[in-house]
Amino acid sequence: MIPKRAVQGLTMKMLPFSDAVSDQLPLGQLLRLSLFQVSVGMASVMLLGTLNRVMIVELGVLAWIVAIMIAIPVLVAPFRALLGFRSDTYRSAIGWKRIPYLWFGSLWQFGGLAIMPMGLLVLSGDQAVGPTWAGEVGAALAFLLTGVGMHMTQTAGLALAADRATEETRPQVVALLYVMFLIGMGVSAVIIGTLLRDFSALRLVQVVQGAAVVTILLNIFALWKQERVAPMTKEQRAAPRPLFRDAWNDLTSGGDAGRLLVVVFLGTLAFNMQDVLLEPYGGEILGLSVSSTTLLTAMWAAGALLGFGLAAKWLKASTEPYRMAARGILIGLAAFCAVIFAGPLASTGLFFAGAFGIGLGGGLFAVATLTSAMTLTTTGTAGKGLALGAWGAAQATAAGVAIFTGGALRDIVNTAATNGHLGDALNTAATGYSVVYHIEIAILFVTLIALGPLFKARPVDHVQPTSIALTDFPT
Repeated sequence: MIPKRAVQGLTMKMLPFSDAVSDQLPLGQLLRLSLFQVSVGMASVMLLGTLNRVMIVELGVLAWIVAIMIAIPVLVAPFRALLGFRSDTYRSAIGWKRIPYLWFGSLWQFGGLAIMPMGLLVLSGDQAVGPTWAGEVGAALAFLLTGVGMHMTQTAGLALAADRATEETRPQVVALLYVMFLIGMGVSAVIIGTLLRDFSALRLVQVVQGAAVVTILLNIFALWKQERVAPMTKEQRAAPRPLFRDAWNDLTSGGDAGRLLVVVFLGTLAFNMQDVLLEPYGGEILGLSVSSTTLLTAMWAAGALLGFGLAAKWLKASTEPYRMAARGILIGLAAFCAVIFAGPLASTGLFFAGAFGIGLGGGLFAVATLTSAMTLTTTGTAGKGLALGAWGAAQATAAGVAIFTGGALRDIVNTAATNGHLGDALNTAATGYSVVYHIEIAILFVTLIALGPLFKARPVDHVQPTSIALTDFPT
């Protein structure tokens, strides 16, 4: 007969990311805390996917207005560094630093989604009274509130997870949080897409405001009892706060921070320029059906999930994070080559393999750079929140720039090619896509060049048995 304790231990080991659990962050609290990533993933789907289509197709809003609305959350992304710094230095009578920012981020995210459907309906022309600019202002305010809420919630949540995890479990915690973000995006896309299949103004209000309610419930459940009460004296609360400028100088004076942020920006730019092009490429160039191109997202997500799992395993085995980021870049190079050659060879299998590889390489790169940001050697007033906020700002800004640049370049090049300005050999619809993919390959090579000096800064021979060492971070 097998002992009960042995069965329980075997069950825990079989659970995905079970090695992310520690005495400081038990399994139940870790899974609850990760729910903030589900709400952020749901909001990302709403802003960048579902509402994008709804505004253009069902509501008939001009494309350039839609582009401006979607760009608003990207424009506020650089403020993540400031939000992270404020959570590092927040002072309250009970000593909480992260929870207040998680709470107010949740409120902003909830408020933006709550007023969003009304703003969109007025923006589409369904207006009886009021100024003509009410729709634009209402929709812009909704996107701004949701964007700020997402960035605040994610920055404070990641910092709280870094606070609570141990040195040994931080790599697995990082990977788990990314998996939950993907799960939030995937499940939300399916549910919201199904609910909006039979579109109506009333259904739009119900779905978006329902998402707002789910957001606040998930985030309250996530933050409940996640930070210990540590009362502060009046003298501690009255002491002057450090300046953001000084903290930023402390962060970048370590030597690696500035270059790491450049690597994050370039790598994210390279991996995300294809976000709005893969499905159109499959349909227009390879002649795939709508249902077939929809599977591309599943392939990309499967690759990303595998990347997160490999990242957690390699980091636990003391693999240098920068080396792992380089592996992700090399996988991305091969993946983009596969996508490029899929068109001339008319190979659907090669195309799907490329989509899988992009997800795998991007997942490895994201986890590796986030882990590197969490392990930066800092001095003075710089803390986890500032480092993670700077990483998030670089990543979110690059993702927004990449999506816009990829779509714009495809349109510009295709217009020139189909008008015969580039010669007969390039007079095909595939030219614009190919140019973007080649540019992404070039940026990945530039990212590798920028990554090189970081290896010199932290040689692999000197990596300690545990590759994550956050003890240098002041708390």
